[in-house]
Amino acid sequence: MNLKDHIRAVPDFPKPGILFYDIGTLLQHADAWRTTVDRLADAVRPHAPDLLVGIESRGFLVAAPLALQLGIGFVMVRKQGKLPGETVPHSYDLEYGTDTIEIQVDAIEPGQTVVVLDDLLATGGTMAATIELCRKVGAQVAAAACIIELSFLEGRKRVDVPITTLLSYAS
Repeated sequence: MNLKDHIRAVPDFPKPGILFYDIGTLLQHADAWRTTVDRLADAVRPHAPDLLVGIESRGFLVAAPLALQLGIGFVMVRKQGKLPGETVPHSYDLEYGTDTIEIQVDAIEPGQTVVVLDDLLATGGTMAATIELCRKVGAQVAAAACIIELSFLEGRKRVDVPITTLLSYAS
C-alpha cells in the first residue's frame, strides 16, 4: 500500500507559503492506518523498548496504538504546564525564541529503554529536545520514528539516534 495516497497536502497552512502534510486523512482510512502502525511496529520492535514516548500532540496518535500493539507502555511529552503532578522541564531553542517541554517525573524509570515517536520530522528541534529530556530523566533512548519526514529541512541531522520514517517529502 502506498501510504502517500492517504496523506493530504494542504497549501498555505498554517500560514502562506507552508505546505502542510495532514495525517487526518490517513487516520480516516482504517486499512492505511493499520498498515502504518504495522510498519512502525516492524521498525521499532528490534530496538526492544520498554516504553514509547509520544510528542504532543500528533505523536500521541502514533505512539499510543503502537505501544498497545507492542504490549508496552506509552509516555507523553507535553508543552509546559499541560501535565499534572511533578514534572521535569527542558527548554530548547526554536528558530525565533525558545520553547519548553515536560515529562512527569516518574514516567520513566532510570535505565529503561525508550523509542521517541512523532507524526512528522521537520527541522528536528522538538525531536532532539525530547531525546535530551528523556536522557535527563535516565532513559536509554534507542531510536526515534515518525510517519513523515520533510527531508529538505534536514532534521535528521539533529537527531543522534537511529530514526525511521515511513514517508519522505523532498519539498
